[in-house]
Amino acid sequence: MGFKAFCFALFCILYASYLYKPIPGNIKETWKVMALDASAKTCMLVASFLENIGIMRFEDFISKIIMMDYTQSTSDEYITVTDTTFNDVPVRLYLPKKKSETPKRAVIYIHGGAFCLGSFKQASYDFLNRWTANRLDAVVVALDYRLAPQYHFPVQFEDGLAAVKHFLQDNILKKYGVDPNRICISGDSSGGTLTAAITQEMQNYPEMKSKIKMQALVYPGLQIIDSHLPSHLENKHSIILTRDIAIKFVSLYLTKDEELPRAIERNQHMPLESRHLFKFTNWSTLLPEKLKKNRIYTASVLGGYNSSLPGLMDIRAQPLLANDSLLRTLPSTYIITCQYDIFRDDGFMYATRLRNLGVQVTHHNLEDGFHGALSYMTFPFYLQLGFRIRDMYINWLDQNL
Repeated sequence: MGFKAFCFALFCILYASYLYKPIPGNIKETWKVMALDASAKTCMLVASFLENIGIMRFEDFISKIIMMDYTQSTSDEYITVTDTTFNDVPVRLYLPKKKSETPKRAVIYIHGGAFCLGSFKQASYDFLNRWTANRLDAVVVALDYRLAPQYHFPVQFEDGLAAVKHFLQDNILKKYGVDPNRICISGDSSGGTLTAAITQEMQNYPEMKSKIKMQALVYPGLQIIDSHLPSHLENKHSIILTRDIAIKFVSLYLTKDEELPRAIERNQHMPLESRHLFKFTNWSTLLPEKLKKNRIYTASVLGGYNSSLPGLMDIRAQPLLANDSLLRTLPSTYIITCQYDIFRDDGFMYATRLRNLGVQVTHHNLEDGFHGALSYMTFPFYLQLGFRIRDMYINWLDQNL
């Protein structure tokens, strides 16, 4: 009995040491963050184990966990909530019940989830969109898109674009009482990627682009051609989202080829013909000095991945690769980045490029922030950091939309 107890205690100690991650000193609610990170890491560990023994794919297990948090389209005394479709794309509408003599503002929200996970049905997104509709007296359209790896790029982009174009039709805006001059597209994480890509694409539709007054990007991933950015290397083992997991999901977004994530890990995944694109992601000129930390920029090794995937050079997958002539046409932009996030530098570089081209940009970097914090706003998984990001986002919308 004593030996069994000793073995169990030893197992617990080893497991706890595996889960333990030092939390930066400026992050608040330390023990809660440690618990959330340990929970996420445990789910990833179980998912990897199930995939390795052939029971279930990694992303399917994580998806089942997330689906336990799904909500129904329940209306309340202030907001009418309905699930419907726009161009066969699932959407959830939040319509304020308060009568108004003038058309209302509108926000289109695209959820995150690494292109492989999630839905507007998640409690945190439902909470955020209800809050937005109520606080701003705005019509909110939350949209879903088909997920990888069952559907690869550009399906997710096409779904988002189809829903946005449907909503921006004059008769649809009139139906929901929306002011066509006060519409914002927003998204977090992969939803921020899609938001940036769709906003760029809308510049090709003169009759519709004027209806997008602004875009809001919350810790977006905007490029994958360089996987050795300072933020990638600094935050390789960061809270909630590690570099390995991010690479796994972005690879699934593009292909089922298992060689791609290994090539991205080595930063040798881009084809030879992509050389001209690296000027758009040259962090040595686009990042502030405080983020470089004396690192020396080195060019990626090209041609190390045998297959050439369209998404590796497509601005619809990597909005940071758009040329200057397109970027200077974009509307007012809000960007939130987090210090302890592998995608931090993507947001910084996009903000720099847009500002240099005369686009109005508001950029906030949370020195105590980490990726995915906006998802922690509902019981029991709530953090003050999540509420702070929410309030920053809502206040910017209220002041500018």
